[in-house]
Amino acid sequence: MDIRIAGIVPESIVDGEGIRYAIFMQGCKLHCEGCHNPATHALDGGKIIDTAEIIDAIKKNPLLAGITLTGGEPLLQIPAATELAKATKNLGLNVWCYTGFKFEEIPVDAQELLNFVDVLVDGPFILDQRDLELDFRGSRNQRIINLNDWRKANV
Repeated sequence: MDIRIAGIVPESIVDGEGIRYAIFMQGCKLHCEGCHNPATHALDGGKIIDTAEIIDAIKKNPLLAGITLTGGEPLLQIPAATELAKATKNLGLNVWCYTGFKFEEIPVDAQELLNFVDVLVDGPFILDQRDLELDFRGSRNQRIINLNDWRKANV
């Protein structure tokens, strides 16, 4: 399946816990003031690659704790993001996903993707709430939500 990406960091330690394969998905409609990835905004930017290529690279690295879907906005490419997340979970790794949507506002068609996400970092970047002391997020409004715990509590 094709996916439009801005880039990949094959061994990131800043995009979630552990060593992560960070996939910067291309396209975002929020255009948050002060965004640290403005090059990911153009919906027709980046490059198109096959998700199988990404999955093969993930399989080859025994050091990975998981992947991070970031961007851009991963929820603009739900089918490809879901394929990557599902394959990652099948490898016994975890999945983090960053989105500009608040958890409560995530579109219904993203539910299958969320079934494979362990940790969701939600909310848009807000420049006047920027905080460099926060782990794994850029502004105080953004939340780190353990979806495994949320699912257990909401069964």
